[in-house]
Amino acid sequence: MKKYVLIAATAVTASVMAAAPAVAHVAPVERGAAAAAAEPAAPIRIVAPGERVHAAAGVRLWLTEEGKHWSTPDGGENFRSVVDGNLDMSRPGISHQSEGLGEKREFHSGVYYGTKDAARAELTDRDGRTTAVRFVQLPGGPGWGAWYITTPRTEGGHSITLYDSRGRVLAELPRFDF
Repeated sequence: MKKYVLIAATAVTASVMAAAPAVAHVAPVERGAAAAAAEPAAPIRIVAPGERVHAAAGVRLWLTEEGKHWSTPDGGENFRSVVDGNLDMSRPGISHQSEGLGEKREFHSGVYYGTKDAARAELTDRDGRTTAVRFVQLPGGPGWGAWYITTPRTEGGHSITLYDSRGRVLAELPRFDF
């Protein structure tokens, strides 16, 4: 099973960095009231530190003050820190990790950070199909949380876009083909 990790602060070779940035921070962009109204935000689920969330078949996700943790059916445990200095918490951003679940499904998750205004996010595949993601966050609005979703496995990468409650883009991570 291949694991692909794409995070905002990953060091990549100079040639790849020149071709596509690892994360794009953008000024809020209005996507239009109709678009925002057409796709209402799912509520952000508040979870206690260490509370396991059933994120997909055989996948558990949990948050601690240090970051996002998840476990997979193959027995692996993974971690994405929010305190190691690799995320610029002074402005909105979003990360993306994905891995296959068998031959037909793919689990996606990440951290959104640098904002208390996150209301929804969409994962978009290379064919333009979008999927709304689910949010979890620790109590007290720490300025970061995690997102997750399972999709059919597709060729090519995915982009992830973070929106506020008015439909404005807070952050985007462009599609990256491995």
